[in-house]
Amino acid sequence: MGVLLWLESIPLAVWVHESPSVWAQPTVLTLHTMGMAVLVGASWMLDLRLLGIIRNVPLSAFRWVFRTVAIGLVVNIATGVLLFAQRATSLGTAMPFLIKMGLVIASIATLVPLRSLVFSADADRREVSSSARLLAIASILAWSGAITAGRLLAYLVP
Repeated sequence: MGVLLWLESIPLAVWVHESPSVWAQPTVLTLHTMGMAVLVGASWMLDLRLLGIIRNVPLSAFRWVFRTVAIGLVVNIATGVLLFAQRATSLGTAMPFLIKMGLVIASIATLVPLRSLVFSADADRREVSSSARLLAIASILAWSGAITAGRLLAYLVP
């Protein structure tokens, strides 16, 4: 609990939490939401392609997804740390937060094997394996769960 209390007392965390400025909590939360939209939106584009939407587009055309996901992830890590730090003692022990973090890690983990598939020599093919489709389903479910858990934090964690 000492580390969580220390995080909450960092001047930047105090400013985000207590400042009436639009540049504090509202901006950090907006950037977090926008980063999530970019991150999850790009991931879902690839997932939907793997599930058969727009089959006529080769997988190699989706290489941009990984750079876009990386940008969204960097934005979400930076803003997420600020949002966590301002409420570290309550979030650090809250089950919905721990579930959210587990699902975010699982979501990102699904992208690792999919990246190999998209950057492989035969990424111009139109068909994908059943394991790639299962990864796409897992990704969609994990992102949906992470977003839901994150949203529930506002209602379940004091």
